[in-house]
Amino acid sequence: MYSFKNDYSEGAHPRILNALIETNMEQLEGYGEDPYCIKAAQILKERIKRQDIDIHFFPGGTQTNLTAISAFLRPHEAAIAANTGHILVHETGAIEATGHKVISIEVNDGKLKPEHVQSALEAHTDEHMVKPKLVYISNPTEIGSIYSKSELEHLSSFCREKNLYLYVDGARLGSALRSEENDMELSDLGRFVDAFYIGGTKSGALIGEALVICGDSLKEDFRFHIKQKGAMLAKGRLLGIQFLELFRDDLYFELADHANGMARLLKNGITEAGYSFLTNSPSNQIFPILPNTLIERLLEKYAFYVWQKIDEENSAVRLVTSWATREEMVLEFILDLKALA
Repeated sequence: MYSFKNDYSEGAHPRILNALIETNMEQLEGYGEDPYCIKAAQILKERIKRQDIDIHFFPGGTQTNLTAISAFLRPHEAAIAANTGHILVHETGAIEATGHKVISIEVNDGKLKPEHVQSALEAHTDEHMVKPKLVYISNPTEIGSIYSKSELEHLSSFCREKNLYLYVDGARLGSALRSEENDMELSDLGRFVDAFYIGGTKSGALIGEALVICGDSLKEDFRFHIKQKGAMLAKGRLLGIQFLELFRDDLYFELADHANGMARLLKNGITEAGYSFLTNSPSNQIFPILPNTLIERLLEKYAFYVWQKIDEENSAVRLVTSWATREEMVLEFILDLKALA
């Protein structure tokens, strides 16, 4: 059984494991105040081309989202998300559990646009309702689409005009930035958004995400929020060492290139077999529409999610590739799909 279920089935890139082993017996400060966290944060500042940002390391994505969003919002304020958004669908109501409503907006391609946000503003008009304050997007989206630079810039301008925070979930940010259709750089996020995070867990790290806070008004007392939400690792070095290893050269982007390349190989093979896709996904998640009978046969040998029912005979499935996906298994999947079809 070979898995295409997600991009965190494997452990960590060997370079990261070696770095953790080599530094294992060093006695260091805790809670993210060790030299590795400090150096990793500095490298990220250089990559983002801003020295005035704050960077905090977290163990996982849900902790990052719930800590950041609950810290940024006042008690009566809410977040706006696409109906496919991770904080709305796949985080067990973590944001709502902190007392903040997530306003769902129906979208077709996973992406929020200014007109979507405007509809939420028009529907929430006074103190008898929650007040929309933060716009949550992910790049790539939950269905693999990515934001162009102009789309993000346009959304950013709208949010600033309406006095809204713009927050980007970057669990798979490397895949978006290395997509063949991408025209953005990491530094563009530092210009256009109030806060975002760089995902490590799904990008070759053992665990870890790096939250980047750009807006000055959001920085105050943030470490208090991290501690209160249980997200401050005593052995914070474990996170700093990994991000230092990922970003001291281009390893982070090389691993994203591999994941995207394997997804592209899968996509081309499935297209050649005559099948279509639920959505255009230029990232490491693809959503082919396959006959249910074929899906049942493939599931005997491969692990993946059945994503959405299309009709009585066909469903969309999700195939995810990672930094460690083996090319021979991608080619074998394509051969099996064609043979079974």
